[in-house]
Amino acid sequence: MLHPLRVLSLLLVILVIAGCAGAAPTLSRATRTELPPPPDPFVLAAERRLAAMTLEEKVASLLMLHAPGTDAAAISSYVGTHRPGGLIVMRDNVPPDDEARLAEVTAAMQLDPALPLLVGIDQEGGPVRRVTIDPTPGARALRDQDAGATRDAFATRAALLTSLGVNTNFGIVADVTGERSSFIWSRTLGDTAELASPRVVAALEGEEPVLSAIKHFPGHGVTPADSHETVPGTPMGYDQWRAEVAGPFEAGIGAGAELVMMGHLRYEAVDPQPASLSPEWHRVLREELGFDGIIVTDDLRMLEDSRDPQYASTSENAIRALAAGATLVLYIGPADPGALIADLAAAVRNGRLSEQQIDDAARRLLVERLRLAPPAA
Repeated sequence: MLHPLRVLSLLLVILVIAGCAGAAPTLSRATRTELPPPPDPFVLAAERRLAAMTLEEKVASLLMLHAPGTDAAAISSYVGTHRPGGLIVMRDNVPPDDEARLAEVTAAMQLDPALPLLVGIDQEGGPVRRVTIDPTPGARALRDQDAGATRDAFATRAALLTSLGVNTNFGIVADVTGERSSFIWSRTLGDTAELASPRVVAALEGEEPVLSAIKHFPGHGVTPADSHETVPGTPMGYDQWRAEVAGPFEAGIGAGAELVMMGHLRYEAVDPQPASLSPEWHRVLREELGFDGIIVTDDLRMLEDSRDPQYASTSENAIRALAAGATLVLYIGPADPGALIADLAAAVRNGRLSEQQIDDAARRLLVERLRLAPPAA
């Protein structure tokens, strides 16, 4: 005869087993309704293209170069030989007799309609413009009007650039300064961050569908020196920068800027290196300001033009910029693209550049370029 306590224990086990066998699994409301988002087709297409690329093709895709002149055949040959990720339009690319013929020049840059190059331009309006038929005012006029005038000006400019085959504009100056003697003052949208920020946002809103770059991060207005001639420096610290200078960049990032251009200037209390070569400023841009788009250097030839020996090498500057976190390296001056590509690939092979970092940058650019392609018929 079983002891009463053992009988009770057996009954409890039987009840537990029966309960488990009869219980139907239940899904929470969240489990039933929150399905994972479908994969981004542009990301998938970028992954396929990336997997088929050689190392040399990957590093070449991180370059925005300049093919001089208006000879369509020569420009097509340049693109076919070097396969850069983009080309920048300079004044010598604009037919002087009929600027609308720039569309023929930019068409020669596009060898693969499914993967367009980034075709960039500095078209701020006012004194900085490559296409003079642009009728819109520059920042010096817009800074004294409401933000709607800035939106309208950049919308008109974007329509013109689109008609000319340009898809990327380095045209929105987010620097601030109240010093009228500064070389950058007439190109800014306000003397202070509070005044400039809404106009930076308005410019971004107007400039669609052209990809927009805001420049020159982390802010050129804090120094009167011109980075086309030297590598300027400022003792301003991070906290003061965040309070007085960062606002237009934060506003532009929040408004969806696709690119941020890094300036060749040194905030010595943050990093003695120019921002374009500074891992710390790239970290601030990514982690503190939350920018997830394309980080492009200002023209690296400017560093060479400073005549500072530490910036004398074209390849070394490009390697340092990519190692710091740049996505796209802009180089306008005369250079040997084949040698530059070979040096960048060698830097990956010898461990100076991370292959993962190169892949990440190439993927980011491929996705953006694929989005520029016209819809399939």
